[in-house]
Amino acid sequence: CAPPAMSRRVVRQSKFRHVFGQPVKADQMYEDIRVSKVTWDSSFCAVNPKFLAIIVESGGGGAFIVLPLSKTGRLDKNHPLVTGHTAPVLDIDWCPHNDNVIASASEDTTVMVWQIPDYVPVRNITEPVVTLEGHSKRVGIISWHPTARNVLLSAGCDNLVILWNVGTGESLLVLEDMHTDLIYNVGWNRNGSLLVTTCKDKKVRVIDPRKQQIVAVSAPAIFTTGFSKMSERQLGLWDLNNFEEPIALQEMDTSNGVLLPFYDADSSVVYLCGKGDSSIRYFEITDEAPYVHYLNTYSSKEPQRGMGFMPKRGLDVSKCEIARFFKLHERKCEPIVMTVPRKSDLFQDDLYPDTPGPEPALEADEWLSGKDAEPILISLRDGYVPVKNRELKVVKKNILDNKPSPGPRRSHSTCEPDVSRPALEEVLEEIRALKETVQAQEKRISDLENKLCQFTNGTD
Repeated sequence: CAPPAMSRRVVRQSKFRHVFGQPVKADQMYEDIRVSKVTWDSSFCAVNPKFLAIIVESGGGGAFIVLPLSKTGRLDKNHPLVTGHTAPVLDIDWCPHNDNVIASASEDTTVMVWQIPDYVPVRNITEPVVTLEGHSKRVGIISWHPTARNVLLSAGCDNLVILWNVGTGESLLVLEDMHTDLIYNVGWNRNGSLLVTTCKDKKVRVIDPRKQQIVAVSAPAIFTTGFSKMSERQLGLWDLNNFEEPIALQEMDTSNGVLLPFYDADSSVVYLCGKGDSSIRYFEITDEAPYVHYLNTYSSKEPQRGMGFMPKRGLDVSKCEIARFFKLHERKCEPIVMTVPRKSDLFQDDLYPDTPGPEPALEADEWLSGKDAEPILISLRDGYVPVKNRELKVVKKNILDNKPSPGPRRSHSTCEPDVSRPALEEVLEEIRALKETVQAQEKRISDLENKLCQFTNGTD
């Protein structure tokens, strides 16, 4: 039997000790994208199993671009944008319950919710499904509720947190007088009963939004990234019931880039992506000391401007992919795949426990009345196939808003319910074919004119 000193040196067992990060091949990147240069600490990128969205540079307003995941390679310079904000877009977030719905927050003090069609639209998308107005200063943070349909949170530089019912276009709750300074970040717990905020006043607040009460206040929180008094970047893990001392606190380096944390609850792995860094560090969180275990660092040569994080249902389980990042450069987006190498081709149950699916567990009014529900889980054993485009309907309660329909609108932000998708795609295909025919005829006419010119010159 080995002495106690020897037994403590045994390497900790973990299936994530050898997570392998690798960029995709050059032709699988997204090129020629003018990533936004706005100074703001959001990720500038949002991704789901269907689409990649990136905040881009835009003259005379704010815009972001939405690409089907398969639309890799060099971007057409005329690819349509999502435009409608009158000032730069600061944050974007895909709805977890509808892969065709995305929200955007802007310096223009508004939040807009958009319906993205499955086909690539011909023109810019300029008409949001709904515009949410309630902030008096720029809105820099948005976050969808994890389990309740159509509930969206926004936080602005007016130090307000507002919760909206997107289905009615109305605010449900306004959390005021809770923050004394700029709100840096907001996160929901797993069932959306509580939210946590970080603030410029160096305090973290755990809030019960329906009771409009602060449950706990402290300098630390559950898992935090921040800076020490010596300007060293730190990560910390804290107990909700005891904010006096951290469970774990690690100092990392003296870089001044803000750390963007991405947590995967299925694997208990947290990934730290620093803005301006060229690396992704990842740690496993366990129930036993020292609680936060450094796993590895993925390093590359170029710094990141922002980072997108794919939901678990968008990963390739056949390749043992446990995370996929979308790293923003100045002019491109580079997917980075994280895998756990396995010799077997069988489905790896231990890597893929049932994970939150796209179905909401509650309606907005149920959640507001006090009901809680855990996410509805799905199995990834056979992979995940995204569902067809589902329409987001906004029902205004104000009777004056029930105006008669003005007839068909030429809007590209939503699909009219009376037009079937195959018919719409058939029309678009016919337009493309007609364009090609016209171009071919123009070339033929030009060739004939040249021949005629040569003939007449020859006979002179």
